[in-house]
Amino acid sequence: MKYWVKLNLVSAAFALLPFLGTELLVNVYRISRLTGIPLGKVNSSVNMTIVVSSVLATILFVWVVCRILQGRLMSFFAVILWIPYYVLYVFLFALLFPIAERADDPNPATGLLLMSGLIVYPFYLAGILAVGTFRKWGRR
Repeated sequence: MKYWVKLNLVSAAFALLPFLGTELLVNVYRISRLTGIPLGKVNSSVNMTIVVSSVLATILFVWVVCRILQGRLMSFFAVILWIPYYVLYVFLFALLFPIAERADDPNPATGLLLMSGLIVYPFYLAGILAVGTFRKWGRR
């Protein structure tokens, strides 16, 4: 039972990376309007934030799989378990911060980027889980 709780907590943490990227991409116009920073600078800083957070999260996720999930094969359930947490995060964010101005609606092309990213993310996560699991097995 303890392991199931750990797995769910780690899955909730795994859902934070796509949530961060999604919300940053969707709210570029809102960030630009509220901060007064030009849209080009907001776009470049959002892209840089997503790249840096992805690199740091990769390193952190491998460590989490080795230490917290103990490199067990059951950790591969996290490939599916992050989805409900992601939906919950997006729902809560939309509930707490609704789009008040019509100008803050995201660009339609953003949806294509988000769909492609969310399709690729489970494969990325499976790769990280494989590296963390088999790295742990190699040390036995």
